[in-house]
Amino acid sequence: MTVQLTGWRKYIPSFWTLLFVSALLRLGLIFYSEWHDAHSVVKYTDVDYRVFSDAARFLLYPSRDSIARGPLTKRLGLDVGNPYTRETYRYTPFLAVLLLPNELIHPSFGKYLFAVCDLINGVLIYRLLVAFIVPFASARAQAPSGNDSKLADKQRNDPTTSTQNVDRKTWATFLSATHLLNPLVFSISTRGSSESILCTFVLLTLSCALKHRWDAAAVMLGISTHWKIYPVIYGVSCVAAIASQTRRTGRGFTFMKSLICKRTIRFALLSAGTFFVLGALCYAIWGYPFLYEAYLYHTDRLDHRHNFSPYFYLTYLTYPGQGNSSNPLALPLWRRLLRSPLTSLIPQLSLSLGTGLLFGGRITDLPFAWFVQTYAFVLFNRVCTSQYFLWYTLFLPLLAPRVRFSWPTVVVWAGTQALWLAEAYKLEFLGEDVFFSLWLRSLVHVAGHAWVLGKIMEGYAADTM
Repeated sequence: MTVQLTGWRKYIPSFWTLLFVSALLRLGLIFYSEWHDAHSVVKYTDVDYRVFSDAARFLLYPSRDSIARGPLTKRLGLDVGNPYTRETYRYTPFLAVLLLPNELIHPSFGKYLFAVCDLINGVLIYRLLVAFIVPFASARAQAPSGNDSKLADKQRNDPTTSTQNVDRKTWATFLSATHLLNPLVFSISTRGSSESILCTFVLLTLSCALKHRWDAAAVMLGISTHWKIYPVIYGVSCVAAIASQTRRTGRGFTFMKSLICKRTIRFALLSAGTFFVLGALCYAIWGYPFLYEAYLYHTDRLDHRHNFSPYFYLTYLTYPGQGNSSNPLALPLWRRLLRSPLTSLIPQLSLSLGTGLLFGGRITDLPFAWFVQTYAFVLFNRVCTSQYFLWYTLFLPLLAPRVRFSWPTVVVWAGTQALWLAEAYKLEFLGEDVFFSLWLRSLVHVAGHAWVLGKIMEGYAADTM
């Protein structure tokens, strides 16, 4: 994809100017959030932030009912607080540890931390664009045939392309701005959501993978998966990328066999080892409450509150207390299967893992593979909220040099959300019984977003031809 910047280069500031403006924006929103919350019944701060803060308080000031009861703390008699004393805290205890300054320094410390991670993510995206994505896209446009793994290095290290390098930095700055100045991104972090920390871990994992530092990538993937379980899907595409460097891949059984080699086994062991070491440490300190709230809870979660996922309506109709038997065993088998959260994993994991194998065959395609995997994971998840969109929009700046985004895809992506939100407003704020019509709009949302994903995949496939 060739980008001509001669007409509008002068309007793009330097990256560091962009970063400074982005920092001021977040700083201003955090100040505003404190004023708004003090003067309004409807709070700017997300309810999850209060959950995080309460968990940090329980951790810092343990009482008889909030002491950690893990094997290690019991054996050593350690007086450690239990963040899971706070109902609905279902995250790694390390998040509560990071937010201890909420109690010790300032209640908004966590927001500043999340905003800093936002800025770090912008820096990581910019560096990935300058070092890998833009050079590769330019080199591919000039020489579509040849060894893909060497194109970016050749283009990046060519001393005769200094003018083009300026254009690339300008282009990279513009694309980084689509993340740093994205209202979805800065509103989520300044309202007190911790997603930006996870995004930092994911981008660090991707950076290590693109640099062929697979041991570091494996460790970072293990940390990311500990923080929130869904990044485990990236391991499939990483294994496919590693295998493509060591063996000639084929189809069917030959392809699956090619995925098993010393380097892929080493990657899997390092990644899984990191995940289990962190989990074992947390279990030793906080015991079963950590294991259940952070991981096991999600295997039997029944969320009957409305969200973008069509599954919400089925859960609502079969939820205990909604005129249904509170004993699941009293239900027919087919209803138990439909009601089970594990049933939804079949299409979700089939698509997110399958696309990882399909698109992860080349290291240069990892950003696209991770985008498709995450998009499919979120779209077919049993619970889907706007916050989850951040998981895959994170990769959009890295795809832009190789994918042409058409206006119809943007309109459909945003329009189906607006259609759903208009009906959800009637349910949430007006109290109208619109569950069925909201479910129909959830189906439209899934169909529309699936169409958008298909168009993006078509655009990317056309670039790789």
